[in-house]
Amino acid sequence: MKKRVLFLCTHNSARSVLSEGMLNHLATALGRDVRAHSAGSAPSGQINPFALQALNVAGIDTSAYRSKSWDEFTRPDAPPLSIVITVCDSAAA
Repeated sequence: MKKRVLFLCTHNSARSVLSEGMLNHLATALGRDVRAHSAGSAPSGQINPFALQALNVAGIDTSAYRSKSWDEFTRPDAPPLSIVITVCDSAAA
């Protein structure tokens, strides 16, 4: 059964995106049935270019990455989540 992890941050522009990318990259490399997602409580609408650069340097394709709201994960058609991790205090509120 696939484990789904959601990383939450306020703007979904750096920390949560980095976490999503790295976990998906590591899960694939290790053959683990894990899928990471990221979202924000107040998404900025853009991803920090330094975060994208760091992921690209690690060999991660970021072409489909976008800053998104956590509301996308509350819809009936959203993927079921196994774990939710906040990566900043503001997103936990």
